[in-house]
Amino acid sequence: MATGEKKNSKEPCKKEACDIQACLTKNNFNPQRCLKVVELLQSCCEKCDYNSTHCASVSGLLKSNIKRK
Repeated sequence: MATGEKKNSKEPCKKEACDIQACLTKNNFNPQRCLKVVELLQSCCEKCDYNSTHCASVSGLLKSNIKRK
């Protein structure tokens, strides 16, 4: 999936995506320990109508988390 345009403006949801990476690193890459930060990214993506490159990765995380609940 290639995007046709690259934006030089501030990327929405970058902070939330970085928070997930930091959480996963601290928790031995166990996504169950990082559900709150994943939910924050989902919320951000919903607010920006998924217009962020960081929102593509959240769908896989959310699908795996929904199945476990």
